[in-house]
Amino acid sequence: MENKSFAIEGMTCASFAQTVEKAAKKVRGVTQASVNLATEKLSIEYNEPTFSVENLQKAVDNSGYELIAQEGKTQTFAI
Repeated sequence: MENKSFAIEGMTCASFAQTVEKAAKKVRGVTQASVNLATEKLSIEYNEPTFSVENLQKAVDNSGYELIAQEGKTQTFAI
């Protein structure tokens, strides 16, 4: 089992968080999903060989919210 967290945009209430959780739990390979509304984060537990970030992103997008997959992205900030 692996764990991963993703930022979610567009959630403003608990019922929206439940919608995202339900969508994530339906994705192949996801065994657990929970949303923290305060931090706008989706945390999942999944089986590596059957899980796909693309499938998770589609499921969340289809539920009306945006999953931010930040793998391989680099940000530079001026100080």
